[in-house]
Amino acid sequence: MLPFPRHIASFSGGVSCEVESDGPIGLTLSGRTADRPNERVSVDFSTAPPAGFPQALEDVTVAQLDPGTYRVTCADMEWMVPASAVHVHRQVAAAFYRVVVPREPGLGKRMFWSAVLALARHPMGRRLLFALRRR
Repeated sequence: MLPFPRHIASFSGGVSCEVESDGPIGLTLSGRTADRPNERVSVDFSTAPPAGFPQALEDVTVAQLDPGTYRVTCADMEWMVPASAVHVHRQVAAAFYRVVVPREPGLGKRMFWSAVLALARHPMGRRLLFALRRR
């Protein structure tokens, strides 16, 4: 059994709030995380869109109070959002590429693709590429 209230996400600074009237996701909060300022996070609520929800907030915290009930708080406001599910999406590309360094393609591969792109610029070159592809 999960302990409640359960922390979902904390935002630092400005948070954009997108309310959608059609579709399964009724509310999306997007911004930078408080614990990792270079990481962007979005929290999607599977719910009917809340009435009168602002388009932007500052320093937001999202917590799950019990199954199906979430609390969205900022400095002086609080909303209770009933949702069947919450989806948290983190952009971890920066952390990934710090660990997995992309390899530089070899000279032969760079020359091959440069030649292919140069041929593709001209009609005769495109014909030649299509003819080579059919073989």
